[in-house]
Amino acid sequence: MKRIKAACICQTLHFMLKEDIGHDYAVSLVKQEVEQYKRTLERNHTQYKILEETDQPDGSIMLKVIKQYNSSPVGNYLD
Repeated sequence: MKRIKAACICQTLHFMLKEDIGHDYAVSLVKQEVEQYKRTLERNHTQYKILEETDQPDGSIMLKVIKQYNSSPVGNYLD
């Protein structure tokens, strides 16, 4: 029998600009979307660690995150 002792998932998320609206407004929407993503992690009590948040030249945002997988314990992945 096997048991999961610790589990996390590493993701690179690209929050891209919408193309059918003005550039400045699209950039502000992307920033709001990133903040909403972070609030959702907090609200769901998901343990996470943001490794990198990078603004791209076009105004989009790349986010590298390690987060809890399902409700598994995270062990020392987030240390």
